[in-house]
Amino acid sequence: MKKTILLFSLLLASFYGFSQNALYGVRAGINISNLSFDSDIEEDVKGRNGFAIGFFGEYNLSDNFKFAPEIQFSAEGAKEQSLRINYIQMPLYFKYKIDESFAIGLGPQASLKGHSYEDQLQNLGFSILGGLEYMISDEFFIDARYSYGLTNVFDDNALNIEANNTNIQIGFGVKF
Repeated sequence: MKKTILLFSLLLASFYGFSQNALYGVRAGINISNLSFDSDIEEDVKGRNGFAIGFFGEYNLSDNFKFAPEIQFSAEGAKEQSLRINYIQMPLYFKYKIDESFAIGLGPQASLKGHSYEDQLQNLGFSILGGLEYMISDEFFIDARYSYGLTNVFDDNALNIEANNTNIQIGFGVKF
């Protein structure tokens, strides 16, 4: 709980500290996710299609570099009911503007599981996130992101199985 409060405090401080030259917005998208199991295990696990929705801030660090923290809900995991994982996520996304329409991004992402805590799945996860963004107009954009989980989705003391979450997200958003 203390880690969660610290993460949200840092996010709020970043909104306050970068309030000049800032844009805010909403973003929604579809997820294509699955679990990547350890090579010793051969699982027949089918991917899950889900959705993501969230709010973000975008702060100019320079003419071409931007910092874009975000809070989003994301439905990930696998198709099997016991492997569906719904997260509240906080990507700390850094963008580099290639030209007026295109940007690339990279950053870490913290994820807090948003359902039962006694289901043999980790409550907190960390991922690396990369993506592309295309501005349709001054306000509207589309993007594609890929995230790879750095932490095991299963509790260490519950099972001897290791799996990482992988997710492709295709989104649409608006900046205010």
